[in-house]
Amino acid sequence: MSRSGKNPDRKVRTAKKRSQSSTLWLQRQLNDPYVKQAKADGYRSRAAYKLIELDEKFGLLKGVQRVVDLGITPGGWSQVVRKVAPKAAIVGIDLLETDPIEGVTIFQMDFMDDDAPAALENALDGPPDLVMSDMAANTVGHKQTDHLRTMGLVEAAAWFAAENLSEGGTFIAKVLAGGTDAELLNLLKKHFKHVKHAKPPASRKGSSEWYVIAQGFKGRD
Repeated sequence: MSRSGKNPDRKVRTAKKRSQSSTLWLQRQLNDPYVKQAKADGYRSRAAYKLIELDEKFGLLKGVQRVVDLGITPGGWSQVVRKVAPKAAIVGIDLLETDPIEGVTIFQMDFMDDDAPAALENALDGPPDLVMSDMAANTVGHKQTDHLRTMGLVEAAAWFAAENLSEGGTFIAKVLAGGTDAELLNLLKKHFKHVKHAKPPASRKGSSEWYVIAQGFKGRD
């Protein structure tokens, strides 16, 4: 406690085996209001508030009945959907193991696996009206390579949405600074009535992440 009576930011002692970057990340986590709020609200990660804030702005979850959650781990986004639309059917997929979520079907497999799209489709009784992706490729430390790898996942997610969404449906995905590239943007504009980019307040200021929101799926030809 400081002399003023206020709690100063919590500091993290640097352990011998902990890198400076890890120490800074841990200190940021301890002082992050979204992390604290997530614990209080029962969400598995601060990422839940990104979806909550985007939903408040774009009405993503209004009336949803079937939802696909790509890159579901740790499950914060599906938790939000369950809270806002408790009757919606939800299926998620991630290469990493995800703790069970009541009312959510979860596949532990690579979304880029040839069998993944069919598994997701078969888990829902009808086409989804929302496909959401918070996927990001594992970084290798080379900025351009990391960007290309993540955007490759976004493009795959966009094609999945274009091939499976119900008419009028919505697609939302995490992209990196600079937004979608021209080819992907053209794909989204071809299949959706409205395409926008947004950075919710819950995204850290220093983060390069943005989100692309495509609404009003036009249907398949």
